Amino acid sequence: MKKVLIILLITHYSSLIAGQEIPPNTEQQLENLTDADQAETEDDSYVIQLQYFKKHPLNLNEADADELRELFFLTDLQIENLLSYRHLLGKFISIYELQAIPAWDVGTIKKILPFVAIDHSMSTAEDLKKRFGGGDHGLLFRFSEVLERSKGFDETTPGTKYLGGRQRLFFRYRYQYKSLLQFGVTGEKDAGEQFFSGKQKYGFDFYSFHLFATKIGRVQALALGDFTVNMGQGLIQWQSIAFSKSADVLAIKRQLSILRPYHSSGEFYFNRGAGITLRFGKIEATGFVSLRKLSANFTVDTVNNEDLISSFLNSGYHRTEGEADDKNNMQQFSYGGNITYHQRSLHIGINGLAYNFSLPIQKRNEPYNLFAIHGKEWNNFSIDYSWTYRNLHFFGEVAIDKNRDRAILNGLLISVDPHVDLSFVQRAIDKRYQAVYGSAFTENTYPTNENGFYTGISIKPMTGWRLDMYADLYRFPWIRYLAEAPGYGKDFLVQATFAPNRQLMIYSRFRNESKQYGLTGDATITSYVVLIPKQSWRTQINYKVNSSISVRNRVEMLWYSKNARPEAPIGRENDFETGFLIFLDLLYKPLSKPYSGNIRLEYFETGGYNSRIYTYESDVLYSFSIPAFDDKGYRYYVNLGYDIKRNSSVWLRWAQTIYKDKTSTGGGLDEIPGNHRSEIKIQMMLLF
Repeated sequence: MKKVLIILLITHYSSLIAGQEIPPNTEQQLENLTDADQAETEDDSYVIQLQYFKKHPLNLNEADADELRELFFLTDLQIENLLSYRHLLGKFISIYELQAIPAWDVGTIKKILPFVAIDHSMSTAEDLKKRFGGGDHGLLFRFSEVLERSKGFDETTPGTKYLGGRQRLFFRYRYQYKSLLQFGVTGEKDAGEQFFSGKQKYGFDFYSFHLFATKIGRVQALALGDFTVNMGQGLIQWQSIAFSKSADVLAIKRQLSILRPYHSSGEFYFNRGAGITLRFGKIEATGFVSLRKLSANFTVDTVNNEDLISSFLNSGYHRTEGEADDKNNMQQFSYGGNITYHQRSLHIGINGLAYNFSLPIQKRNEPYNLFAIHGKEWNNFSIDYSWTYRNLHFFGEVAIDKNRDRAILNGLLISVDPHVDLSFVQRAIDKRYQAVYGSAFTENTYPTNENGFYTGISIKPMTGWRLDMYADLYRFPWIRYLAEAPGYGKDFLVQATFAPNRQLMIYSRFRNESKQYGLTGDATITSYVVLIPKQSWRTQINYKVNSSISVRNRVEMLWYSKNARPEAPIGRENDFETGFLIFLDLLYKPLSKPYSGNIRLEYFETGGYNSRIYTYESDVLYSFSIPAFDDKGYRYYVNLGYDIKRNSSVWLRWAQTIYKDKTSTGGGLDEIPGNHRSEIKIQMMLLF
């Protein structure tokens, strides 16, 4: 009976992920990340790796911990248990053995099944021969353009204008053989940037190259060109994509390899140079060095007559004369390393890195910048650790910065029962602590000025049901941007998921978050902090009509209070905003056919930007979008894909947003006259 159940789950989930569909909890993680950063991530390594595993499943009889972490769905507790199971009982004979691993449930199994396999090992010599000839070459071109002409492209009006054309262009060549070798080059031009003209005589505004190899004798990883460095729990550095709070309450740990290849179009969060990881028995040593140029804003110190860096520019935009002048106008030299000791379930790592900037950093003279990074040099050190004992996994990191200010983060994962899992995160980060590329499991975007405690629970009371809940309480010991006094906040979420069969999945989620912000009263000059509540409720239904057609429907409501002062007059309508969004998706993917597509119809209505709603959208292969919706209007999009041959495909996307009662959309140089915004995107891909 169990085998029949597993087979049904395999069939169910494989059909859901056809055409680059990702699990609902991952959609929520990406939406939350975009909301927190106020910008969409350009790191598409997550999607690329999963698509590669769909074509070349990961062999569970050979995969090590780093390779298993590339699946993203697994916690370190589940990974350690799988490796221990394989160590004690030998290699897997059947995929059905996964259900016998402690802390592995049906939900975990059906998530990874499309990406894994049970296979016989290939000898190292055979792998070495095939590294340069047995892999996949991929060539991808992507073109997109907003059809309406915005203010920045209108030459009939005075003022600052964009220098280049309206087209956004993306190019990538990539070779990959398993996880053993990959190399490639990427080029990208944003809308408004020049292309083979002006200051861009060499074509794209941004180029990236990477070569990455693993498992060459003692060399566990070798990175040349562009790569990311991820250490510990992100207190001192984490440059790859990193999720925060979501309905996946067990996804609380940062867990990727220290060195990873970089092949995305983002122009800020990566290193350019060389890195290497060596293994000596139970000890691994990693070192890297990087020299690259960054874009930055300058201020002038009139007393000392020198230039200062007031802020880094991480958007990657070089469209106007001012933005083009700021491009690559400073240099960053960085280096660092890690020494890690592994013994079965115990891990201890020592991390260190240092930066040297060509010009000194001096943030704007604001109270919230009192402890910001300053000067031409910075460094961080940390110790990270993890330990697994039966169904318990403990992990954490202790870090200091150049000024010896401290940051601590500890976490715990416990599988107390086959139906109940718990997670905990405690963090205590000094108000003075700073890290250039830090990204930890915190409420703040960067790990600084925060004390908090998070707890989550996942309950599977019966077949088809799942209940996920978390609570996060946190404090800010020092003032922040938009809050001119210390403050606190609290965040609660509960989500119920019902999947009674392979055709239907329903989840309903309620989130209540309250955080203190600064408000200026009618009779006060300075602002004071008040607790601002934001609540949202969402229900989504996924239904598979047949083997080719699926439908998806979401309804979401949001309530935001702009003024929570107890003395605020009753009935002030401007103190509250509400948001509402509903969409319907139709997905079509016939079996053994070269074509596929999906369409979305959406209506949204919000009281303003504070009540905006972020929504994950399907896109062309290897791409996704997460726009924010505010005001009132309609949106629809259509994605079409066609496999011309076995090794080539073309994708087309058309999307349009229509606003009600508006004479223009967007703002600044991106302001478009009229009430609609239309975008077309074309992608061509060749595999050989």
